[in-house]
Amino acid sequence: MTVLETERLSLRKLTIEDAQFILTLLNEPSFIRYIGDKQVRNVEDAEAYILNGPVASYERNGFGLYLVELRESYTPVGMCGFLKREELPDPDIGFAFLPEFWRKGFAFETAAALLQDARARLKLQRILAITSLDNEASIKLLERLGFRFERVTQLAADREQVKLFATD
Repeated sequence: MTVLETERLSLRKLTIEDAQFILTLLNEPSFIRYIGDKQVRNVEDAEAYILNGPVASYERNGFGLYLVELRESYTPVGMCGFLKREELPDPDIGFAFLPEFWRKGFAFETAAALLQDARARLKLQRILAITSLDNEASIKLLERLGFRFERVTQLAADREQVKLFATD
């Protein structure tokens, strides 16, 4: 089910048919380094991740992480969307793309469209974003999208510190 389209990309809800792609994306060294190891090691783990994460969020919050595909070929390139974490007062935007699709403007194109949709359709006023302390590419992207740095924080005692950004 298509949620949103941009000039070059299509965003749709994740389904268990996307498990192989999610397995690949979540095991990219850059994903593990900057986002975290989700312990997804096989297709069954990926299916559980999709059902317990994005699909559950669609039902609970009316939003979640979406699969990002090239419109022309339906090639999956990444995921982008909103999460509602218990540790944060407002939803935060998240994005991850396969390295071969970096530096093509896809993350900016996707995130900008989602932010506009979030304000218009979901009526979200304030949107947050978190990055690892050294993820310079994501920090630059968030700044281009209009996010401003608020503070360094820790979402849980056993987790690393992150930079928290916000829009108003």
